Amino acid sequence: MTSARADRGRFARLGLHRAIDFALHLPLRYEDLTQITPLRGLVPGVSVQVRGVVSATDSGPRRGSNLTVRLFDGSGEITLRFLHAQPWIRAVLLPGRTILAHGLVRGGLFGLEMVHPTVRADDEGAPLPDRLMPIYPTVAGIGQSALRTAIRSALREADLGETIPPDLIRELAIPGFAEAIKSLHTPLPADVPPEGEEDDRQSPPWRRIILDELIAQQLALARARSARDQVGAAPLRDDAMERRLLAKLPFRLTSAQARVVSEIGGDLGASRAMHRLLQGDVGSGKTVVAALAAARAIGSGWQVALMAPTEILAEQHWLKLRPWLEPLGIRVAWLTGSLRGTEKRAVRAAIASGEVDLAIGTHALVEETTAFPRLGLAIVDEQHRFGVAQRLALVGADALRAHLLMMSATPIPRTLAMSYCADLDLSVIDELPPGRSPIVTRVIDAGRRDEVAHRVRQAVVDGRQAYWVCPLVEESETMDLKDATETAVWLSDQLPDLRVGLVHGRLHASDKAKVMADFQAGEIDVLVSTTVIEVGVDVPNASLMVIEHAERFGLAQLHQLRGRVGRGSAASACVLLASYPMSAVAKERLGIIRDTQDGFEIARRDLLLRGPGEFLGARQSGLPMLRFADLERDVDLLEMARRIAGQMLGDKAGQAINVNRHLDRWLGGRTALATV
Repeated sequence: MTSARADRGRFARLGLHRAIDFALHLPLRYEDLTQITPLRGLVPGVSVQVRGVVSATDSGPRRGSNLTVRLFDGSGEITLRFLHAQPWIRAVLLPGRTILAHGLVRGGLFGLEMVHPTVRADDEGAPLPDRLMPIYPTVAGIGQSALRTAIRSALREADLGETIPPDLIRELAIPGFAEAIKSLHTPLPADVPPEGEEDDRQSPPWRRIILDELIAQQLALARARSARDQVGAAPLRDDAMERRLLAKLPFRLTSAQARVVSEIGGDLGASRAMHRLLQGDVGSGKTVVAALAAARAIGSGWQVALMAPTEILAEQHWLKLRPWLEPLGIRVAWLTGSLRGTEKRAVRAAIASGEVDLAIGTHALVEETTAFPRLGLAIVDEQHRFGVAQRLALVGADALRAHLLMMSATPIPRTLAMSYCADLDLSVIDELPPGRSPIVTRVIDAGRRDEVAHRVRQAVVDGRQAYWVCPLVEESETMDLKDATETAVWLSDQLPDLRVGLVHGRLHASDKAKVMADFQAGEIDVLVSTTVIEVGVDVPNASLMVIEHAERFGLAQLHQLRGRVGRGSAASACVLLASYPMSAVAKERLGIIRDTQDGFEIARRDLLLRGPGEFLGARQSGLPMLRFADLERDVDLLEMARRIAGQMLGDKAGQAINVNRHLDRWLGGRTALATV
């Protein structure tokens, strides 16, 4: 009993609980034990199985020391090397014994060798298997033999029946689910590409499994959308305040902004809760769209909350929206965690009494002590930085929920939107306001830092301002990186005639506000900063961005930082100071950001580099991640999965049981996460 519990505990670390979990734990690779390669035919760089007689051993004096073995078969010899050889290995590799060894052949000092091959005795010349040996993903304490035994048992117990309609299986000419699963666990040699040719998972069994996984995701998202559509919300149909704001704006909306405002207006006028994601590249004008939506909600008699991930971004919204909204009689408040206790209590009391129409803030908006008596619209900026629970806490869990507008300046590639945002309505501002200047981007060796400082001075002489971004606030004992505090001092020494400011996340909110206000007013020439200015900061006179240690930043972050300039009519530039040597991935990132300004293309390349989990911040998103599908490679299967999921859900009488079986097979209890 104790042993069985221990086994369950170990397997649970791999996420293996049910028989179907074991069945879907598919091999990483295979070992070909179906044939013997003569020793004279060995080639370095290839994994093979050989049979031979142990001719000699050379072992160290201590238990667990290294072991070297010579193996011959009459056609040639090879050396087998074991580091810290275990007693059972020594018991197998006795001189004169015939053994089988499988491993990677490589060149050594004294000819060909294998290091740590798998070995077993072959004294009786047992027949070779006809199928490949699976090698599974595992963790410490779970050996391949134990995994294979558990999976063989699970394959006999698991429900491997069909969940996809039989006519679709025939139409698509795909193998059955049970056939595909069993083939992937124990394939014939002809079913797997030869070594050296990467397995791109394009074989029929793999495509069937990937299709099923994508169908499960699409079913879960479709059900989530259906559940959300049932949630009631107050219709916000009075657009008089929205029209008043539109008339007072000092600029005209772009056609893309106008289209998106109309889409959001249609949602707000409905009696079901809006769940819309607003995408727009850096500087595309999402804030004014949010302001117009807020004006409609407030004009209809409801409150609005706007939540941002950082205090600087929340404050930028506050500073921008107040001049637009307060002349209309809209009462705007700012609530962040760093406010003093008395200030915070006063703002919360004003929100709870209904005195505040629009509350702008950070996570403080979702604390239990913040109560909105009539919240009609919740706006979440940079939504991927918040977890599901935080977004849900903002809109509320009552039968009548607030409409939800999520905004992101990190464009989501089409395949990712199809796969992870299928339960949301999507609006895209795909047009920049007129008058924006292109940004020239250069990668420069950090050794030329002094030259860049003088380029900054020239920009200021020309009447412009500049940002200088560093990865750290202060000097670090563990990382040799330029920090913002030291850089501000250095720039002040290098450019004594310029006014240098410093802002970072550790400053008190009032101090940050003062620095940012001075920079916007033109009283600071060069703003040295950490990435707290990554989003939301809008200073049209700033035309030069310098990023220290650019090789350490991600693509999305570099694109966001670069987007702080180019907001006026002056020619703008972004200098990426890079320290060499750097990794190949870092070089690729810098090349992409240097050559591309299209946020959607940058997002697509970022997805390829990082994968969907990191791109979406999905560790906190609550969405079940894909194990086998690749959204770039398998886009045709994703399209197919959307169609099949729609058919399965549409045939309510015939497919309801199969939909439930399919979701349970792939997601188990995690289906609820997608409905949040």
